[in-house]
Amino acid sequence: MPQIRSVTVFTGSAPGADPAYLASATAVGRALASAGIGIVYGGGNVGLMGAVATAGRDAGGDVVGIIPTALVDKELAHPDLTRLEVVEDMHERKQRMAKLCDAYVMLPGGAGTLEEFFEAWTWQQLGLHRKPIAVYDVGGFWDPLLAMVDRLVEQGFISADFRRSLIVASDPDDLLAALRTWQPPAPKWGEPSGSDAEL
Repeated sequence: MPQIRSVTVFTGSAPGADPAYLASATAVGRALASAGIGIVYGGGNVGLMGAVATAGRDAGGDVVGIIPTALVDKELAHPDLTRLEVVEDMHERKQRMAKLCDAYVMLPGGAGTLEEFFEAWTWQQLGLHRKPIAVYDVGGFWDPLLAMVDRLVEQGFISADFRRSLIVASDPDDLLAALRTWQPPAPKWGEPSGSDAEL
């Protein structure tokens, strides 16, 4: 079972249309911090990403933000973090977020959130890391995505093993329990080709 010391959170820079999204982001940030799990995220002080970070800090947690130079002003870098790292670009941001975490959690968000999630999940399938990945669902927000993933499995584009290994949770306690008991699937091409230290 993986030792979860820090989690990279992917989520939106907007609050979304339903107040439940903001409430869930706050609950997840608080739960991670209360469990002694550090939060790694995109560094902004806006939308759901800001809510996760603020909740984590308010609960006494370790919160590290990674933000590209070009977004420091646009995403309004969070003023109260354990550490804010300013990097050159989005590629360096994602690489750094990957290196610092033991697991990934995706909350509601937009195109950027989806892009980050699918890259991390693809890396897992290729054996570049063996870290759990969770989809945190709020009121069925991710149902269409999960239906599409099931379609990809049905049509032979994703192994059912990877679908089964994808954590889906809608409660902070269930999320934490699933992360701690997760077992990695066999990588798509045999033995892992990299180490967790590389990502």
